[in-house]
Amino acid sequence: MKLPDPIRAVAFFDGQNLFHCAKKAFGYSFPNYDPDALAKAICAEKGWQCSGVRFYTGVPDPGDNAFWNHFWVAKGAQMGRDGVHVYTRALRYRNKTIKFPDGSEHSFLDGDEKGIDVRIALDVIRLAHEDAYDVALLFCRDQDLSEVAEELRTISQERKRWIKMASAYPHSPAFKVRGINKTDWVPIERATYDKCLDTRDYRPKKPQISN
Repeated sequence: MKLPDPIRAVAFFDGQNLFHCAKKAFGYSFPNYDPDALAKAICAEKGWQCSGVRFYTGVPDPGDNAFWNHFWVAKGAQMGRDGVHVYTRALRYRNKTIKFPDGSEHSFLDGDEKGIDVRIALDVIRLAHEDAYDVALLFCRDQDLSEVAEELRTISQERKRWIKMASAYPHSPAFKVRGINKTDWVPIERATYDKCLDTRDYRPKKPQISN
């Protein structure tokens, strides 16, 4: 099939997946990336035209976790102003129990992002049918999405046009991992990641104490 010129890419960010990968690879303790800048940087490295940025994340209810609710609502609003399409879902908290070797147990509430990967998959396939991109660039390592790559191959054959899926993820000597199976892997080195940091502070402001 003829290679398109330019090669249009749409970036799909799994916000939580990228955060946890960056934490393990680079040691960052909060989601400090700028999706728009990071998508454009990776596209520039690959010689692709960045044709859109889409961001997906679960957001806790303020009654469950006021800090992260404020953080993601504020960061999401800024991303929207930057032209990023933002999709959020409410986190569902469930009790989980860990058993230790000595027989003791520890129970805790854990947030469940149920539905985010499904929404990404649906949007990747829908936009492929709409001829919105040539490359679906996923900032994610969720292997559940490998089946989407197979679907894109079918669409490519049916439409007789060049189309593929790529998986971008933080990579370091301490965090050597794989991308999504059946996709092109795009390791993100620290130098590239650090050029795309979001320096804004989305943490809730502490109340002023009057004298």
